[in-house]
Amino acid sequence: DEIRRTRLLLQNSGKTLSEPIQNVWQRWSNLTFFFSFKSSVHPDTDKIIPVLFRPPAFLPISLPLVIASSLQLRATQTFFCQFVFHTYTTGFTLLNGNGTTKAEEYSLQQKQMFYSLGAISYAACIGALPLVFMNRHTLKSSLTQLVVKKLLPAPLLGLMTAFTVAVARSPEFENGIEVMDRNGKVVGVSQKAGEKAVKETALSRAVLFGTAFFLPAVLMYFVERAKFAKTPHALASVRMLMITSVLAGMLPVSLSIFPQCGEIKRADLEPEILSSTEETELFYNRGI
Repeated sequence: DEIRRTRLLLQNSGKTLSEPIQNVWQRWSNLTFFFSFKSSVHPDTDKIIPVLFRPPAFLPISLPLVIASSLQLRATQTFFCQFVFHTYTTGFTLLNGNGTTKAEEYSLQQKQMFYSLGAISYAACIGALPLVFMNRHTLKSSLTQLVVKKLLPAPLLGLMTAFTVAVARSPEFENGIEVMDRNGKVVGVSQKAGEKAVKETALSRAVLFGTAFFLPAVLMYFVERAKFAKTPHALASVRMLMITSVLAGMLPVSLSIFPQCGEIKRADLEPEILSSTEETELFYNRGI
């Protein structure tokens, strides 16, 4: 109800946009309403996004899942933590992706749910596979522990996160997404724009979670060598603090690497779109 009231307020304030605003508090309130509305409503479908999958909720929910996935205790625990983690991030990807994709043969939602479930299960298995291999072959050397528990988790999580994004949003580059001119007029549906949107989102997500795993592991190595934290509880607290700081710092970087309103050159689009517009650059919703 609050979002609907905000929508009406924005529509009404848009009619008087040319009038001077004297009250600074009123201007700030309008900006607050605007950003609250933009983070709560999907830009393509105009549907209200569930609270847990809105951009402001991404960090508070994903942070404990990343911390739990970084513990690397047992293979079953790692599989469960990463399954829950990939389930949430994939749901976030689906609800915040481009909403202009259409499928003719069968339900788009059913296809995306089927693909996503397979990608989530596969990603969780890959995340736990090094621990399974190490325990099965009883490889307990210090070098094996270093590789399996320190070096492999970061690239594996980054790659698997990008993989789940690409699979969940695969209909976008299979069927194409709508591209618009500068005035917001839809000029066609482009598979190349869909491919570019999915690649950029997958890369930004891989950078986010790969860094959130890799950088704290490197810093913890120096902390342990310098013996700043001597007890296991102190080490755990320092690790949680580092993961929290890195993830919180990398989140705005990840979201801003590529603009949500993506741009693509006219020459890079399909021939049927080239013939329908003279614009040199076209735009699309990249998604988050």
